[in-house]
This record gives sequence, C-alpha cells and structure tokens, in this order.
Amino acid sequence: MGRHEQIFSLVLPVPPDVLEKSAPYQELEFELRHSPFANKIAWDLLPKRRERLHATICGSLSKDVPYSVSDDARATLRKLGPLRVELRGLFSGNINIGRLYLRVYPECRAGANSLRQVQRILGRPETDLYLVGLFSFVDHLEAVEAAALYDLIQRWWHRSILTLDVTALWLLGASDDLVLDARVENVIPLG
Repeated sequence: MGRHEQIFSLVLPVPPDVLEKSAPYQELEFELRHSPFANKIAWDLLPKRRERLHATICGSLSKDVPYSVSDDARATLRKLGPLRVELRGLFSGNINIGRLYLRVYPECRAGANSLRQVQRILGRPETDLYLVGLFSFVDHLEAVEAAALYDLIQRWWHRSILTLDVTALWLLGASDDLVLDARVENVIPLG
C-alpha cells in the first residue's frame, strides 16, 4: 500500500529547523492540532519525515537506478545560482487527497519562473505547482471536519509561512509514497 520500485526525483529541500522556527508555521500547526479533525492527522509521521521535507521539481527521473545529472546540466544549474522561494499554506489537492501541503512560490528571474528554468535545464516538462507534503490523514473527514478544513485552507491560502534561499537541490530516491525510506542520492549545488 503506497510502496513501489525506487523512484529518483530532483527535489527542493526544506530545512526542518528553519520551518519549525517560523512563527506562521507554528501558528498553522497549532490551529491544526486544535481543529475538529486533529485526531485524523498522522502526527506520528511528522518526526519520521522531518529530515526529508521537500518539494518535487522533476519527478520520476529514473527507477531503481539513480538518475545521472549530466556535467553540462550541473554547470548550468551552478550558473543559475541560489533560488529564493516562498512557502505559503495550506493546500489540499485532488490527487493525494489524504495529505496537506504548503505551496512553493519560486522567484521570477527575467520574467521566468526559476523552477521552470530548472525543469528546462533537465529537459523535463515545465509545471507551475510545487508542494511540500506535511500532514497526512489517517481517515476520511466527516462533513463538519471537511468544512473546518475548508475554512482553514481559505484563511491560510495567501499567508506566507517562510522564505528560503535554496543553495542546493537533492536527487532523492524513495520506494514509498510518504518517502519514509528516502535517501539523498546526490546533492546538486546551485551557485
């Protein structure tokens, strides 16, 4: 259930210490812990996933064998330099419906989304949605709980949680959907 062959993806790491020290993040977590659906959040997963917090930039680059980022791509990423991103929350989508995310807003350089530039460098499809998966549900929500979640999402939608300067990306390998077994196969410097 949620296990598969090992998949390697290029991800934007989120340092847990920095996130946890953010006052807006602390406020959001407090609200979630005191929400009507708090007992349906897998709180025990937070410490297990803590060191693997990330947003996927280029998913499913390879299976079973680690993806090899070419020397040319590494050089171009190095020239791109550190990336500034802003995390905002809260997001719940229609694919992984049992998870709550923070949205990643990348800086624009010369009118271009900097994370799209990374995708272009690796020859991958360009997207505009980048998410940091944080909170997982252990059960379906009742109507009252779903309404409370909707209200929480509406209130937090535009709230800034954290701004990060990202100096490296990770090549992350995992064989479960929650990346509990994930390992950083390679660190790709930016700048």
